Amino acid sequence: MSGEYRSRVERKQAAKQAKQKKGKKKKGVSWLRTIAIAILLMIVIGAASGVAAFAYFVKDAPPLDEAKIKDPLSSTIYDMDGKKVAELGGYKRTYISYKDVPKVLENAVLATEDARFYEHHGIDIVRLAGAVIANIQEGFGAEGGSTITQQVVKMTFLSSKKTLERKAQEAWLALQLEQKYSKQEILEMYLNKIYYSDGIYGVARAAEYYFGKTNLKELTLPEAALLAGMPQSPNRYNPYDHPEAAKKRRDTVLSLMAKHGFISQEEAEKAKQVPIKSMLTERKKPQSSVPYDAFIDEVIKEVTDKANVNVFEDGLKIYTTLDQEAQSYVENLLNSDQYFTGKKDLQSAIALIDTKTGAIRALGGGRNRDHVEFGFNYAIQPVGQPGSAIKPILDYGPAIEYLKWSTAHIIVDEPYTYSDGTPIRNADRRYAGPVTMRYALTWSRNIPALKTFQAVGKERAKEFANRLGMGFNEVEEAYSIGGVKRYVSPLQMAGAYSAFGNNGVYTKPYAVTKIVFPDGTEMDLKPKPKRVMHDYTAYMITDMLKSVVRSGTGQSANIPGLELAGKTGTTNYGPSGAQFGLSEGDVPDSWFVGYTPNYTAAVWTGFSKKSSTASLDKTEQRISRSLFRALISEIDDGSGEFERPDSVVKLPIKKGTNPPKLASKYTPADEITYELFVRGTQPTEVAKDEPKELPAVKDLTASYDGAANTISVSWSYNEQTDNTIFEVRVKDDQGHTETITTKDVGVTITNVTPGASYTIAVYAKEDDRISKPAITSVRIPGGEQPPTPDDESGDDDNNGAGNGNNGTNENNNNGNNTNGNNGNNQNNGNDNENSDDGGDDGNDGDEGTGQENGDDGTTPPTTPTNPQSGNGYNAGMKNGNRQ
Repeated sequence: MSGEYRSRVERKQAAKQAKQKKGKKKKGVSWLRTIAIAILLMIVIGAASGVAAFAYFVKDAPPLDEAKIKDPLSSTIYDMDGKKVAELGGYKRTYISYKDVPKVLENAVLATEDARFYEHHGIDIVRLAGAVIANIQEGFGAEGGSTITQQVVKMTFLSSKKTLERKAQEAWLALQLEQKYSKQEILEMYLNKIYYSDGIYGVARAAEYYFGKTNLKELTLPEAALLAGMPQSPNRYNPYDHPEAAKKRRDTVLSLMAKHGFISQEEAEKAKQVPIKSMLTERKKPQSSVPYDAFIDEVIKEVTDKANVNVFEDGLKIYTTLDQEAQSYVENLLNSDQYFTGKKDLQSAIALIDTKTGAIRALGGGRNRDHVEFGFNYAIQPVGQPGSAIKPILDYGPAIEYLKWSTAHIIVDEPYTYSDGTPIRNADRRYAGPVTMRYALTWSRNIPALKTFQAVGKERAKEFANRLGMGFNEVEEAYSIGGVKRYVSPLQMAGAYSAFGNNGVYTKPYAVTKIVFPDGTEMDLKPKPKRVMHDYTAYMITDMLKSVVRSGTGQSANIPGLELAGKTGTTNYGPSGAQFGLSEGDVPDSWFVGYTPNYTAAVWTGFSKKSSTASLDKTEQRISRSLFRALISEIDDGSGEFERPDSVVKLPIKKGTNPPKLASKYTPADEITYELFVRGTQPTEVAKDEPKELPAVKDLTASYDGAANTISVSWSYNEQTDNTIFEVRVKDDQGHTETITTKDVGVTITNVTPGASYTIAVYAKEDDRISKPAITSVRIPGGEQPPTPDDESGDDDNNGAGNGNNGTNENNNNGNNTNGNNGNNQNNGNDNENSDDGGDDGNDGDEGTGQENGDDGTTPPTTPTNPQSGNGYNAGMKNGNRQ
């Protein structure tokens, strides 16, 4: 029984547990089903939402207008005031059909742009998925998934903005395009629409322009690869301007062709060995029909680089920064014979921008461009080394920015070498010794520039310059005086200098403000301004560059009455001149870069070709300065000024002090210079200067007028200024004194005492400076006459009056004179070491002139004592102020 019971109990428990497990299993299955249903529902909702969003985006898509595919729309260019300037379109092109396209070119294009072109129906899902993954991993825009069909749609109907709406419309229209046209027709459209830089559209015209081939069947593998690779960034891969970048891109295409099986790896490697330059024909200059083509050339580059559109076919409205009056004046300047000699291949270029905004107002791309269109643009292309015009950018700007040097900082101009021991010399082959940073820049001294560059350091100098748009990959010591390996353009230099004039804020020069697409979509192309240096750096460089044009190497560019700063720059051939039969000192390039608060202009003068005559003489080296002066005089109204920021302190400094010392109130004016300091670094020590003695008065005379009972005193003074006063000190023989001050050159003493003797000393004074005295004396007739010891002194009532002016009687032996006029024969405080004036009245030395320090020995003026009874001291003073 017990065994059965246990079995029955166990069976019940087992049944119960099984039921519980079954219940749990059903419960788990229920939750999984719920989650699965929820996920499926989300997918359905997401798909529905995606379809709805897609439908919403494509509802406003433009129609697939066949006329637009076959007939390109011209684009209109407007100036800074919104006035129409030119219309670009109908550009002469060589249209080719699919049957004219060689297989090598087709394969190169497909390998680069759309390897699965013949397998998809307008949208390549496989490629799109790869692009999505790349964008997730590397950021939006890292890789495109557009097919050739989509690119045709974008170039024909849509803007280039990377938005979901545009991509949806692009995909929708691509599907429609594939339904209406064959693959061959679509590829034909693509090859005829591509932009190839330099105003070239279509692969047929590009083959003729770059390789001189009118038959596409003649294209070689490396040529086809170059043409297939350029559309990604036409200007960047322009083989004339950027051969290294073009080669790298061509080789990438060759590798892709091998990867996709269009060519063998061996063929790819062989084609990679062909030099880019060996493939190219001479650059052509087509006939011109476009006004202001130098400016519009920059417009086309900006629009294609920033918006990736076809300005000749996309029907754009392009709004620019062009000042038509300034542009016309620039072109007239360059084509005028007033400034240029007839030397072979002599060229010049001008870039004019707005100092505050960076907006390009005019571009002079070269001389005699009337009959060419989009030829070599000297205003925006690298043309040469900048010479000394680089010094504010690589040397002195960084020294102020990083080291806080003042404009009074002393640098020794002395024999010196580069770090490798190579000597460096100034242009005049001389040395100026210790000079201020201002002087070094004003007179473009090379040795101080190198020393400043070394003090800053290469990396900081490069960092500073590249913030100003210079784009240096490296800098060397030779760069400090303009010996750069990478040439610079006028537009580049103008942009860099404008930051100094704009309080340290840099805006990359731009010609296009915005573009409007046919569908009304707008794209803003204005670059954003950036602060690239402290305001004190910008202002202190500006102030020194003002010295360059006012008193230094740029004086011929100065415009009186205008706030103007600028710098000259010339280059030398060096050893390379020998190959042209020129000396090392011959000059291939001359620059002037300058700015006002309103405009910045860079002017270059040089040669289109190097030859035995390609050297600028002294007159030709001044052409850039003359052009700058003429241009700015014409367009600038002189408004505005460079305001000194609070971060800069301007102080009077005694010249020659190192470290700088403040000028004292006694420092002569010709020894004072005003210099700038970063606030907090200014000097506090004052130069120890003594007051400078003024010249003494001349021709001092005193005469007695018996009828009026007055003494008339007069003198002359050639050094008189508005601040000059004269102090007349009068002493009688009783020791009483009075002082008269006047601005006149004479006084009248009234009510003099009969029989008295008067000694008169006259001083010139300006502020704290005083001259030595001129002294004379006069005796008034009448009263009791003092006894005369001997006949040597005589009875002349005016003893000393006639010989008291010049102070030259050093050996006077007047020892018995009883009138107390000892020393009256000396006027100017000379060191009368041999004077023997032993007068017996006790006044010896009172008016003497034998003091080494130039003092006249006179007791300082005091309040007059009360007259003694019976001494008759009633003298009155006229023409002066009694003290």
